[in-house]
Amino acid sequence: MTTTAGSRLRALLADGELITAPGVFDGLSAALVARTGFKAGYLTGAGVAVAGYGLPDIGLLTQTEMTERARVVVEALGDVPLIADADTGYGAPMNVVRTLRAYEKAGVAAIQLEDQAFPKKCGHLPDKELISADEFTVKLTAALDARTDPDLLVIARTDARAPLGIDEAIDRANHYAEVGADVIFVEAPENLDEIERIARSVQAPLLINMVQGGLTPDTAPDKLAALGYRIAIHPGALLAPYVLHGLDALGRLGGTMPDVTAGPQGLFELVGLREWSAVGERYRDNTKDGA
Repeated sequence: MTTTAGSRLRALLADGELITAPGVFDGLSAALVARTGFKAGYLTGAGVAVAGYGLPDIGLLTQTEMTERARVVVEALGDVPLIADADTGYGAPMNVVRTLRAYEKAGVAAIQLEDQAFPKKCGHLPDKELISADEFTVKLTAALDARTDPDLLVIARTDARAPLGIDEAIDRANHYAEVGADVIFVEAPENLDEIERIARSVQAPLLINMVQGGLTPDTAPDKLAALGYRIAIHPGALLAPYVLHGLDALGRLGGTMPDVTAGPQGLFELVGLREWSAVGERYRDNTKDGA
């Protein structure tokens, strides 16, 4: 009997064990994850932006670019289900419908949508902006309604912790679960107490994001499993060593090491964060002046 990627991921969730999903962003990273026995992969938008296009994760990629990368990664992963980052859905509810259909056709097991305003930012960068919970609810409902494979999982991510606080993040998480999201993702809790509080307070299967050098403390898999988390994504597990070893290799060849900030921000600075941010601010200021 042929099974879909979504049904395979749902079976893993039903097993009750923590699913560790390393970040994948191209055919090689996906093949490595498949060959080393992981049960799922995570298509990281940040990884695709950085490694695939030499861009920071600030909303510059399009749905078409991400969908094409999803196809490549799904093929390389084989039977390993792919959880796919879809940012804000790339527009209004009708764009979310098109995004879900494209991702579903590409063969992903789950699609992740977030409640940031467009253009979004990496969840571990400052100054994120959100849409209202009601507005995101419409987009989430559009995604749920658009599925043709009922086993495809829809993951709802809230970035409310940084701009609005942990209480609002938990309120939004529970609301999105009530709407019908299959898995809930509260981005960037800032300490172990918050990680534990989310686990106690949110009544849904939970995903957590382990970003190297990010806002969330690195937490052991057995601790996460004991708290009840079901999926732990590690978007930088392959990308960070790739960058660090690449810089070391280039330095040995005589290259000059760039001066960048530590953590995720430094990674994005290597691919133009400062320059692209200046472009954004320039036209933001012009918009304000002309209002």
